[in-house]
Amino acid sequence: MSKRVNINKLSRPLGDTEYLLEQWGWWRMSGMGVPRYVSPSFAIMRDNVEQLTCKSFVIIDEVAMSVDSAVARLTLRNQMMGDMVWLYFGAKWPAVRVGKHFEMSEAKARELIKAGVAWVDSSLEMMRDAA
Repeated sequence: MSKRVNINKLSRPLGDTEYLLEQWGWWRMSGMGVPRYVSPSFAIMRDNVEQLTCKSFVIIDEVAMSVDSAVARLTLRNQMMGDMVWLYFGAKWPAVRVGKHFEMSEAKARELIKAGVAWVDSSLEMMRDAA
């Protein structure tokens, strides 16, 4: 099972979008962007117990919500590709596990994940041009 390697990721094509998706995944896993009510008694209990922290992320909420929207639109357009991007970047599954989940090889899973990243990249580019 191979692990994620971040060497020269930003120097490759789609590197910026992959980086945004990685950051979006950490943002999503930290619970940001999830509206919820916290009772005062829960806040008192939470503050008195050591909390496990998620890996920090470098993305603002507005950008993360745009990435989240793009991944959701990809899932509506192509369910399997959207699920693969979500599992790889959002749930932090390795490509081997994603491939096994969809009953395909790791290479094919990586190919479909890259295609999904390209789709998200084009979606975000259109949003950037509109702004």
